[in-house]
Amino acid sequence: TDKASLLAKVVQRVKELKEQALETTELDNLPSETDEITVLSCDYSGDGRLIFKASLCCEDRSDLLPELIDILKSLHLKTLKAEMATLGGRMRNVFIVAADKDHSIESVHFLQNALKSLLERSNPSDRSKRRRVLDHKIIM
Repeated sequence: TDKASLLAKVVQRVKELKEQALETTELDNLPSETDEITVLSCDYSGDGRLIFKASLCCEDRSDLLPELIDILKSLHLKTLKAEMATLGGRMRNVFIVAADKDHSIESVHFLQNALKSLLERSNPSDRSKRRRVLDHKIIM
């Protein structure tokens, strides 16, 4: 390949990387300074399972992910998609889950309550001075 075609490939790749960087820096996915729980009821899948989106924003700690996995397993929720972002000792987990066919809209409330207790179980000595507000949302 000649220098001009190589340069064109490099320029194209830089453009692609810029677009990817813009997509990943959406402010909605970055952790905020407040602890937040959001559980949004989405829809029913083609096979009748309830699908919903949940988000948890809190201080990053080593036991959080194993406890979160245990909660999802205990509620018989299947994770369809999960995203995690960390910034300055804070983390935001956003996940799309599906409930079994025999579960109702109450699964949304069970998950919200379980996430609330997960935040409340955190060790007070682990909490940063940033913790100001505990915000819970359920949107159906």
